[in-house]
Amino acid sequence: QVHLLESGGGSVEAGGSLNLSCVVSGNSASIGCMAWFRQAPGKERQGVASNRRGRSEVYADFAKGRFTITQDAAKNTLHLQMTGLKPEDTAVYYCAAHPVEFHCIHVLVTGHGEFDYVGQGTQVTVST
Repeated sequence: QVHLLESGGGSVEAGGSLNLSCVVSGNSASIGCMAWFRQAPGKERQGVASNRRGRSEVYADFAKGRFTITQDAAKNTLHLQMTGLKPEDTAVYYCAAHPVEFHCIHVLVTGHGEFDYVGQGTQVTVST
């Protein structure tokens, strides 16, 4: 079993930055890939970024150049550094994981599929 706990959300003005963290506990060795996705009220889930065993990062178009996904293996922590935030980035951000290495990229690219492990989410609010 794997548990994911996000933190780092908050309220910022447009143009600001936030660094989200996701601490992994439990059987972390079973994880093949990890990802961040978000969901705004009344909207569908939207993939943000993913990696495979801490490498091979993939980003949604809206995240390229502004968001960076990194993984600290020693601390079992996944990060999402967000800069140049816009009001449309307002959403609950979730950390997710799956045993299969390519599954997270598949979900991000196609918008279909589920993750075996998902955190409780952290709210990000960007004001004008």
